[in-house]
Amino acid sequence: MIARARRPWRRALCRAALLSTVLSTVLGATLDLGGCAVGPDFRHPAAPATRFAQGGQPAGTVGTADPAGAVQTFHPGADIPAQWWMLFHSPALDRLIRHALANSPTLDAARHALRVADENRKAQMGPLYPSISVMYNPARFKTSRTYSAVPANNSWLYTVHTAQLNIAYQPDIWGGVRRGIEVTTAQRDSARYQLEATYLTLTGNLVQAVIAYAALRAQIDTVQSLIASQQRILDSSVRQQALGQLADADIAQQRAQLAQDQAMLPPLQQQLAQQHDQIAALAGDMPDDPTPDFTLDGLTLPRDLPVSLPARLIDQRPDIKVAEADWHAACAQIGVAIANRLPNIQLNAQPGFAAASVGQMFAPGYGQWMIAGTLTQPLFQGFQLLHQERAARAAYDQAAAQYRAAVVSAVQDVTDSLVAVRTDASTLVADADAERAAARSLDITRSRLGLGDASQVALLAAEQAELQARLTLVQARAARLSDTAGLFHALGGGWWNRAGADGAPQG
Repeated sequence: MIARARRPWRRALCRAALLSTVLSTVLGATLDLGGCAVGPDFRHPAAPATRFAQGGQPAGTVGTADPAGAVQTFHPGADIPAQWWMLFHSPALDRLIRHALANSPTLDAARHALRVADENRKAQMGPLYPSISVMYNPARFKTSRTYSAVPANNSWLYTVHTAQLNIAYQPDIWGGVRRGIEVTTAQRDSARYQLEATYLTLTGNLVQAVIAYAALRAQIDTVQSLIASQQRILDSSVRQQALGQLADADIAQQRAQLAQDQAMLPPLQQQLAQQHDQIAALAGDMPDDPTPDFTLDGLTLPRDLPVSLPARLIDQRPDIKVAEADWHAACAQIGVAIANRLPNIQLNAQPGFAAASVGQMFAPGYGQWMIAGTLTQPLFQGFQLLHQERAARAAYDQAAAQYRAAVVSAVQDVTDSLVAVRTDASTLVADADAERAAARSLDITRSRLGLGDASQVALLAAEQAELQARLTLVQARAARLSDTAGLFHALGGGWWNRAGADGAPQG
């Protein structure tokens, strides 16, 4: 009796094993066909044959003896460090950026977008395998005594227990499913490079915001020192007027000049407050959170500048990589559209049991099964599939054009950054000479005024010239720091050298 009781289980297991073998064979044959999938295969674009500068790239910039105006040397082909902002040798800047990388909501949103794209890619792989579901249906019946034959020992009330597996599999004959996986994989790559672009934009914007903040502070300090100097001169002049040594016109002119210089402070202070709020927002903080007191003297100008070759730029710029991934997805989408127009096979199997009681379900004679195959060929859907394929091909051409536009924009960005680094270095040298000359002229004018050989008008003019020269020099120093940061940003920021670059950025 024990041996007989086991036989139904053995038969069920044998049927399941046979069905599994058939499905595995069909699946293996389909995957063997997967070497060829309809639609074009995407190829990595070739690097542009171009140069960043006509007539060759100079070896470096001009400079001054002041470290703020030091000579910068270009190094073609040199790699970019992942934490490139550390080349400015500002611990406060490094702490700020690390804090921002850990707290930025924009960066956090990009990380979640990458996870979404990765899960969508994994979900797209599901149709490669059979879908299996189980169904159990207990049903109670009452039949008509007049018109129906009654099972279960002529009982008019009876129960039927049905347990069934539903197995469906559609072989990926034309590679449409695999092309769909290729689409979602490219979309995952696009999300990854969008994350890198967000990382690069965040760090680059923070460095630029800090430089602008330090420049505004230097301009405010310059204006405040000049106002204090002019106030001292005015107080002295008022005393001289009381002794009858100066006319009212001289005092009025000094007051007017002092008021003009005082009027320069509020706009600068407003810009400083706005820059503080921008730094806080980039760091994921609120405006009332404190900002370190960044100064231009606390930022060291990097002297060695890497210059990537144009052939490497297409693999370093995240925006180019995003455009390439989008182009790849558009290419694979053509294969999906073509496969939707071709015949498809659907295989179905439904092994199961039906019995009057649960105990009978595995007994001999209560088993049931169904195996079917369906061949479908789209014939006419109002030209929907045709136009979908044409739309996919048009989207491919659009993505190709967008990729070329991204490459052109990137090359222009690097070229402009290199030009800015060179020309602003020359500007700083000229501005430094002008500031020294203006300071020397002011000293001479003050000496002459003490000897009675110069007028108050001449002194005010000399002070105004010296103030303008100092403000211009501050702006030139900030421009060199900003140009250098812009060059690192234009070259891609070295994200490929960072631990965790294949996933979420690490602080």
